[in-house]
Amino acid sequence: MSTSESTSQSTRGPASESARESVGSVAPAAWAVAGLGGSTASSAFVPVRPNPLGFRLLRSELRLVFGRRRNIALLGALACVPILIAVAIKLSGGPERDDPGGGPAFIGQITQNGLFVAFTALVVTLPLFLPLAVSVAAGEAVAGEASIGTLRNILVVPVSRTRLLLVKYASIVAFGVAGAFAVAIAGVVIGFVLFPIGPVTLLSGGSVGVGTALVRVALVALYVAAMLAGLAAIGLFASTLTEVPIAAMAVTAITAVVVQILDAVPQISVIHPYLLTDWWLRFGDLLRDPVVYGDMTRGLLVTLAYVGVFVSLAWARLTTKDVSS
Repeated sequence: MSTSESTSQSTRGPASESARESVGSVAPAAWAVAGLGGSTASSAFVPVRPNPLGFRLLRSELRLVFGRRRNIALLGALACVPILIAVAIKLSGGPERDDPGGGPAFIGQITQNGLFVAFTALVVTLPLFLPLAVSVAAGEAVAGEASIGTLRNILVVPVSRTRLLLVKYASIVAFGVAGAFAVAIAGVVIGFVLFPIGPVTLLSGGSVGVGTALVRVALVALYVAAMLAGLAAIGLFASTLTEVPIAAMAVTAITAVVVQILDAVPQISVIHPYLLTDWWLRFGDLLRDPVVYGDMTRGLLVTLAYVGVFVSLAWARLTTKDVSS
């Protein structure tokens, strides 16, 4: 086999997949670049062209995240939440019959318009279930690779630690987006099935058509996913601190709960605007006409600050970490 052929085979497929198969498969490519792998002088000039944007590594990581059965089960469980809400309200005849003022936001409008199932389900899942799903994905990102011994192999491919970290973070964010849309889509579908669908009356008193309302549902899901990106950064940092995935998962989930508790204490309201969870439910402004962007913009900026801080901490930890397994 020629040197160029061995180089082609060693770089074929996503970097992380080849790393998990064998560390030795990357040796011929490295030798070819160094001029050590062939008998001809031209072997020193055989280029090894890693994907500069890491698309292969990203595709491999996304397949890994969305291919895990527990992650698929998490998405399925999230999709069941709006179904349970809709069925319960349908069987009970509507929440207004027993407790007009009770329940989460939008729940009183479900019997009049099934699209409110999606909004209600996002309100219900955002405090606990969606953060838990993101915690599972984040905890597995780096700690999971280290625990089974593939992290070192991936870095030998070679893949820069910065690129690997960004790919890991992107996959966690993608899983958060999938979780938010699983809730929203399931809510819309079950709403169409069990309740009447028509123009949506907004919080400002006006109404929009079904098509515009579906766009608002998608925007709400995107905002929720953006809020989860801050928690994903915290989870990524926690995942670089340990080789025990469940520990990183627990730290991330507990952090979300503790911050929400702090956000509910009025005596420390001065720090509330700086807490990540204080902005999670501000998507109600998308249900106004015109849309009010002030709180959502501030929420996105706070989330961006958390992402910058904790991704930087994760980068500092991973780039200085002695990967021995």
